[in-house]
Amino acid sequence: QVQLVESGGGLVQPGGSLRLSCAASGFTFNWYAMKWYRQAPGNERELVAGITIPGGTTNYADSVKGRFTISRDSGKNTVYLQMNSLKPEDTAVYYCTAQTPSRVYWGQGTQVTVSS
Repeated sequence: QVQLVESGGGLVQPGGSLRLSCAASGFTFNWYAMKWYRQAPGNERELVAGITIPGGTTNYADSVKGRFTISRDSGKNTVYLQMNSLKPEDTAVYYCTAQTPSRVYWGQGTQVTVSS
């Protein structure tokens, strides 16, 4: 059974940091590109960051470049999103995905709220 379980969300003040984790199971982790999306109320879901199979490349939305870092640990089948210098506009539900050209798996999401 495929599972993507996100954790690490919560309430943080502007300028603060959070690290999201996504633990994967039920599929061959190293075969899949891993991505983080987010969706704020009233907005479309947007791609935040992605990382290809181990040894590959990373990409980021312009709005998070220089503040967020995506990484993956093949030994733990986990992908991370380190979020620094958080802004109120980063408030959203963050989703982890595992993707190949023919298949996409989604996690259940974790809420991130940036507010004073």
